[in-house]
Formats: sequence, structure tokens, C-alpha cells
Amino acid sequence: MSESEFDVVVLGAGSTGEVCAGRLAGAGLSVAIVEPHLVGGECSYYACMPSKALLRPGELLAEVERVPGAREAITGDLDARATLARRDEVTSNRDDSGQVPWLEQRGIELFRGAGALAGERTVRVGEDLLTARRAVVIATGSEAAMPAIEGLSEAQPWTNRDATTATDAPASLVVLGGGPVGCELAQAWRTLGSEVTLIESAERLLGSEEAFAGEQVAAALSERGVDVRTGARATSVRRNGTVDVALDGGDEASGDELLVAVGRQARSAKIGLDTVGLEPGGFIDVDERFRVGGREWLYAIGDVNGTVALTHMGKYQGRLAADAILGRDLPPIAQDRGAPRVTFTDPQVAAVGLTRERAIERGVDLRVVDVETSANAGASFRGRNAPGTSRIVVDEARRVIVGATFVGPEIGELLHSATVAVVAEVPLDDLWHAVAPFPTRAEVWLKLLEEYGL
Repeated sequence: MSESEFDVVVLGAGSTGEVCAGRLAGAGLSVAIVEPHLVGGECSYYACMPSKALLRPGELLAEVERVPGAREAITGDLDARATLARRDEVTSNRDDSGQVPWLEQRGIELFRGAGALAGERTVRVGEDLLTARRAVVIATGSEAAMPAIEGLSEAQPWTNRDATTATDAPASLVVLGGGPVGCELAQAWRTLGSEVTLIESAERLLGSEEAFAGEQVAAALSERGVDVRTGARATSVRRNGTVDVALDGGDEASGDELLVAVGRQARSAKIGLDTVGLEPGGFIDVDERFRVGGREWLYAIGDVNGTVALTHMGKYQGRLAADAILGRDLPPIAQDRGAPRVTFTDPQVAAVGLTRERAIERGVDLRVVDVETSANAGASFRGRNAPGTSRIVVDEARRVIVGATFVGPEIGELLHSATVAVVAEVPLDDLWHAVAPFPTRAEVWLKLLEEYGL
């Protein structure tokens, strides 16, 4: 057995762990990072990147069909083979050799293997024993959750990993779960030729977003030919040639494959939490500095702590945890005021901060302002009258925006301006002077502020 000592040991070399390790190494600390699979993590190979590569061709085709002049140039169907080949290119065919040099350039030592705590400030990786002088950072991420449904595990369902790496489009696909992952992959495989049924137990899709967002995405998916069923709960699953899903009320949905996209669970069961007096298997509770149980030496960041399961927020937490280890404590302002989030369907749903419902729950003295996303000159060039609503949620007592939601084609790129307004708490009277250039879709801000009465 070999023993090594570092200032910090990071468990997990996904984007969250990489950012934390890079920031610490950049400050002059010695850092080890432990990864059992691929450097770059879930987002690079099985989630954000491959799913967007699958979605992009259909998204572009939909926009072209909305624009006269371009629409007439369409002479064929979407090329599924080329789309899948591009997906593989984006993910480097799930080869992380192109990502490893980033660690090497910063002097971060990579240990390949399943790492686990072996007591205070100690991590075991196979025959290697790593000791951390300052801190151990857990950034092991999450994996697809499997609900307790009769026959589900025996039916060998797809998770997001299967759905983003499949080499052929199944003739038919049932998607269980109408959150961002379910909606995105239902659209992606429908545009690639699969007959898709999307099942959501709640009464609407995208239940954590504004109600109109889920309704408008459901309408768009239905228009594409997806069989959207809300308020439907799966009671049992059986694979016998096809996968048959029994629903409460007596209905059934069948497909060649079944994708389960009902949520995520922490990868914390096998990382040695019990060796430091913690319960393994669930999300790891952290304080505002991302410390675990008040321990100055142990941190948990990203999906594994269950606060905000988004890649960019994991990277944000990685920076904050690194700063805390370095003695530069900063408040997690973006955590407190609302994470930016995008569902990359067509139309996209881009949101930050509070929804109307959450603002009411928090007792905000609120006013809600809605306009059509396409009701400006810039939007007309993306396709006149494209569906979508834009909303700001205003705290009237403080005259600041506490939430914003935009639904429309490729609207995610507009979200950062809203994030600045929400996180920085820009007064509405000042925001009025942030003039949107004409003719761009950013003029939706002008429409919102005019509707508000400024």
C-alpha cells in the first residue's frame, strides 16, 4: 500500500470537483482528485452535452420551418445517423483523454478508482491511502432514481445514460417523468424518429416552473406527435417483447424501450461516510459553507448535497467551497436568490429566482407581469408568433425583480440578464436605463417594464 499526503483530496472529477480542485491548485495548494469513471463527469458524457447535441438539429429545423424563405429550402428529413455521430463527437466517444491535461497543467494528481473515506481526513483508493492536511471535498454527484414500481427493475429500463448513448432510435419509447430530462429526451427521440409517450404523474409538465411553461411545452410536444399524458401514475411494468406500463385508471402505455426520468439520487452509499459517523446512501446535509456536520475538514458540493442539481450551480459551489478552504468566506448569494435553469425543449424554458407560487409561499408583496415573448421586432426574425410567454415576478415593497421566466425558441441565451437583475437586486428604476438594442429579442425587457408601468 502506498501513502500520499495532499492539502486537499477531492472525491469526484466531474465539473464540480474539477472547478474546486482547479481553484485550490491555482492558489498554490497540493490537490489530489479521485475518479472511478470519466474525468468530466455525468454532464460531459451522459447528460447536458449529449442531450443538447441530440436536440439541436430538431430545434434548428423547427426554426427554419417558421421562417419564410428558409422554409422552402427544406427538401429532406432530419438525418438521425448524422445527429448520433455528432453526439458522439461532442462527447469524445466517452473518452476523457482530452480532459485529463487540464488537471495535469494545474498540478492536480489524478487517482483512478473508487475512492472512499477511511476515517478523518483520509481517503482510500484501491491500494492508495491519501491523507488531506486541510480538507476532503465530496463531489461524487448523483444518478438516476428508480421509483418503487412493480416489475420496473426486471424490465431493464433506460436511465439518462442509456438514452443519451443509444446507437439507434427505438421504434417506440415510453418516458416516465415530465421534468426537464423527460421533456428534453422525449423531444429528442421524437425528432429522431421514435414514437414517444410521455407520462407524468402530476397534472402538468415541469412542475417546479411557472404553470404556463409546462402547458406551452406540453402543447409543443403534442404538436410534434408526442403522446403527452399528465395526471397518470405508473403502477406496474412488464417487459415481454415490448415494455408495457400499466397506469392507474386502467390505461396502459407500451414501447420498445422505457426511459425512467423521475429524479436523481445521491452517489453517497459507497464513499465511506460511516467511517466518520455519517449515514450513507442519501443526500449529504451541508451548511452555508458546504461543510458537512460542522466539520471544518469535510465538504460536499454539487448534486450529492441535494441543494440544486444543476451543473453550473455545482461549479459555483465548487468555487465557494474552495474559497472557504482558503479562508475567503463568501456568502452563497446565487444559492439564496435562485439558480438560473434552462429546459432545452422547443420552446425552451429559461428561469431564475422565484416563480409566482414560490413568491406567494414566501410572503413576498408581489406583482406579476406577463408579455408574449415574440411580441417584439427581434423575435419576429426567429419566426413570427412563435409560442411563448415571458414573466417577471416583482417584489413591490423593494421594487426589485425576484424571479423571471422566459418561454420561447432558443430563449436560454436571454437568461443571464435576468440572473444579473435578480442576484444583484437591481432596482427597477435603474433597470429601466439598461437599454435593449434594436432589433433584438432582448427588447422583451422593454415590453415587460412598459407593462409594469415604468
